[in-house]
Amino acid sequence: MLCAESMIQETHYVILYVREDASYEEIRTSYRLAILNHHPDKLQKISDTSDADNEAGDRFLKVQKAWEVLGNARSCAVYDSELRASREDVLAAEDVSLEDMMIEDNGEVLELVYPCRCADYFSVDSLELGQIGYTLLKDGNTISIQNPYALPASIILPCGSCSLQVSLLVNADINPPIDYQ
Repeated sequence: MLCAESMIQETHYVILYVREDASYEEIRTSYRLAILNHHPDKLQKISDTSDADNEAGDRFLKVQKAWEVLGNARSCAVYDSELRASREDVLAAEDVSLEDMMIEDNGEVLELVYPCRCADYFSVDSLELGQIGYTLLKDGNTISIQNPYALPASIILPCGSCSLQVSLLVNADINPPIDYQ
């Protein structure tokens, strides 16, 4: 489960770009690649701005922390257990699919919207989805969601006004492209 807006849950698996059922070798290979790509010394040559340097340093530290947890079998098992428990704690008013969502296109960003019973709405946009590893693909009047891990997931969307939440179910194999106007 992934959470949208202020509730984004960036797991160690997402940070290292591996599936949650990845083997130790897959995790190690991805960690080494991420360290090479995000090392501050390497990025310092590319970037001249201090904001980019801070962001690169933060990303590097996240990669290091993810490896510390996932690289050790005992800490990985504890982390997996805590991750499962946190997912069970979230209660959603209902499950919705991509086909249930209305799509608003402002030219730069696609926004998925679902009405709430309080008259407000649940929403997530393509930028927020991108932050948690999902891509909305637009082809003419159809969109589809690309799931890099090809595993079923859910994204918890909070209502803009009340305390209700819905769970947007994402499965690249099941969710077909949908038409919108």
